[in-house]
Amino acid sequence: MGDSEIPDQDANAASAAELEAAGQSAMFGAAPPPAKPAVIASGQPYRVLARKYRPQTFSELIGQEPMVRTLANAIARGRLAHAFLMTGVRGVGKTSTARLIAKALNCVGPDGQGGPTIDPCGECEPCRAIAEGRHIDVIEMDAASHTGVDDVREIIEAVRYAAVSARYKIYIIDEVHMLSRNAFNALLKTLEEPPAHVKFLFATTEVEKLPVTVLSRTQRFDLRRIPSEMLERHFGEICRKEGVEAEEEALHIIANAAEGSVRDGLSILDQAIAHADLDGEGKVSAERVRDMLGLADKGAQRRLLRQLLEGDAQAMLAGVADQYALGVEPLALMRALMDLTHRITVAQVSGSEADAPTAQERAELGELAGRLSPAQLHRLWQLLLKGHEEVRQAPDPLVSARMALLRVMHATDLPDPGRLAKQIEQLAEHGITASAPSADNAAAPEAAPSGSLDWAHLVQQVEDSGQLRVAQLMRDWVRVIEVAQGRLIFRVEAGLSEDLGPDLRDALFKLTGQRWQVEQGEESGAPSLRAQAEAERAEAQARLREHPLVKAAFEVFPDAELIEERDNVAQAGKWSR
Repeated sequence: MGDSEIPDQDANAASAAELEAAGQSAMFGAAPPPAKPAVIASGQPYRVLARKYRPQTFSELIGQEPMVRTLANAIARGRLAHAFLMTGVRGVGKTSTARLIAKALNCVGPDGQGGPTIDPCGECEPCRAIAEGRHIDVIEMDAASHTGVDDVREIIEAVRYAAVSARYKIYIIDEVHMLSRNAFNALLKTLEEPPAHVKFLFATTEVEKLPVTVLSRTQRFDLRRIPSEMLERHFGEICRKEGVEAEEEALHIIANAAEGSVRDGLSILDQAIAHADLDGEGKVSAERVRDMLGLADKGAQRRLLRQLLEGDAQAMLAGVADQYALGVEPLALMRALMDLTHRITVAQVSGSEADAPTAQERAELGELAGRLSPAQLHRLWQLLLKGHEEVRQAPDPLVSARMALLRVMHATDLPDPGRLAKQIEQLAEHGITASAPSADNAAAPEAAPSGSLDWAHLVQQVEDSGQLRVAQLMRDWVRVIEVAQGRLIFRVEAGLSEDLGPDLRDALFKLTGQRWQVEQGEESGAPSLRAQAEAERAEAQARLREHPLVKAAFEVFPDAELIEERDNVAQAGKWSR
């Protein structure tokens, strides 16, 4: 090979390098073609957005203002705890906060004369060394891989020695809940009375697994989920810094899919940028993001639940097919529907907002909590639980899931057994026993008549809504003078001095969603439901005693007693000796 061939080889190598760099530029979306990304041109490896935009100051830490304010006051007043605990879900800044605290405590300022500050300069040697993870006095330990007592013993031995070059020797222990019980016990004494030059910074996603003895020795900060609106603005700013064009709707979808986690959202945004660059436009569009996030689209499960409740079989089966095509396993789909049912039930019982990361999801679940009755939710849960078990054991999970959801759909509107028994009892009392009730007759006990209302039915509705104590008071002590839609005039049975007005107003408001005029009248009113039932029972006994067979029995057995016996179908009852 001659010397003249060497330049050609260099040129070919340079061309190959340029082609490789161009391919990497197109893949990672660092800058629109034909310009070369700076990181590739300089030979630096690509850093994902979650690492590139890790907060370096407290002002860059979004969504945690209460914690930052508390730390700022503690630093300003010189009231620094010896141990801090950062808790919260993944990706909200626990480890980043620990590193920022380390910088804040060890910063010496550009002139080397500064003290602890909530605004570390980022220029002094301690700030740069901590940011680069090379400071000898800031020790980071992953408790997931250092769980034993021997690892903690090393810390105990090392804390006796002063910091080499920093103001404080700082131990950052991530996922601290992974330490063993013996390791926690070994750390307790040092954690309670550490040397003045030592600070402990703990981070965990499962604070409930930490012993109470550890929690009591730390100053705890609960880092919040980041609101989707704040995440959307943050991601938009990062796109501008990266020179990437993104639709507002696309950023909105990514922020919702992140579920309050900055890191999750940045990972999705990184993927969306790479996905967008494949078509040559370099624009993050909402359509592409929807396709990319098929598995992360929580709205699909909510739509499927609505289709179940609305009885739309075709739409429901189509939704199941779409989810299966996107890779969602039938068993995971059943679990998702069960999770939604559980959160709706909890929101209904607690009377607070549903547990959801986005305002849209909270609104949808809250609307369902207000529309469904407790009995419907419990029945829905039982049906989904049974379906989940069937899908888990079925030879064809998809077919089993379809059949289970169709069964759920057809059973959603059926009355619960308790209410059905009461309807049969009411029909029997009115003498309607010759034939099965029509659809209109079956719905009649459920509908509130205009004008005058059935007081017994209203009390039953209060009880079915879960307000058992108030329903019992209404049944036992209230003598109704007048009851109509939005208006109740009553008197209280003798023997009760309590004012029932506030309880009645609150119960009727929760039941109907409107304010009722509730007041005590001067008239005597109708007897309470309990008094009426006792009167009916006494009358039935009296009639029964007049029966010739019963009379003859009492003549033969003078000390006999009538005992009431209820059968299992909850009919009016029968009497036997």
